[in-house]
Amino acid sequence: MDWLFVPFEVSFVQRALWAGVLVSLICALAGTWVVLRGMAFLGDAMSHGMLPGVALAALLGGDLLLGAALSAGVMAFGVTALGRSRRLSADTGIGLLFVGMLAAGVIIVSHSQSFAVDLTGFLFGDVLAVTPPELGQLGVALALAALLSLAGHRAFVALAFDPRKARTLGLRPGLAHALLLGLVTLAIVASFRVVGTLLVFGLLIAPPAAAVLWAKRIPVVMAVAAALGVLSTALGLLASWHWGTAAGATIAATAVVLFFLSALGAELRDRVRDRPQRTEPAL
Repeated sequence: MDWLFVPFEVSFVQRALWAGVLVSLICALAGTWVVLRGMAFLGDAMSHGMLPGVALAALLGGDLLLGAALSAGVMAFGVTALGRSRRLSADTGIGLLFVGMLAAGVIIVSHSQSFAVDLTGFLFGDVLAVTPPELGQLGVALALAALLSLAGHRAFVALAFDPRKARTLGLRPGLAHALLLGLVTLAIVASFRVVGTLLVFGLLIAPPAAAVLWAKRIPVVMAVAAALGVLSTALGLLASWHWGTAAGATIAATAVVLFFLSALGAELRDRVRDRPQRTEPAL
């Protein structure tokens, strides 16, 4: 059984595990609402929308996390502003911002001679290089995500299932949507350092999507999603250690595999449940 525990005796793998646990908890809080509201495209656009800020921060020698936060904030503001238009659908506005921000990022990156070295971690993550201060930042991000989730829970529930009722109850669905965008932005910005912007979508979507197949109550969905995210992190780090694969990508791939296993299990459960019961003839 040494193969199971030896990797986690190494200090940088231990830090990677803790980082993955914190990211899993953050993504469970935000990703549950993304799945319930059908905001997967928005989440994908938000994750790619960070590229201009990170690229500009890399060129100027600034903090990549700050650049990501500013760029994601611009993206969230744009989505909110375009969402108020009656002539454009929400998907159209998100798609335009997605392409525009991605194009701006590529243009900025084209001026960098060291893009492959400087921004590879942004695109694909570098969970094994997480430092103790970054773990502290993830802890703060988790606390903020928990506060946002608690403060907006009632409004988020009404917004997810009946926006018109949310307005009737005086819950201000516009403000609730903006708050939810803030929660998603926080999760993406906090997570990209671990699994990268191209892979953060996996932890944000896959565990909650797997959880909703088995749980009905939202707090239970969040708890199951967090557990699946933690399991994906541990299994992904273990596989990465023994197979020599990229840690962040392996974690994200593990999360997706667990989703498909969960979907298969749910399908078998439904078939058994729907199968007509045989009755013995009366004597």
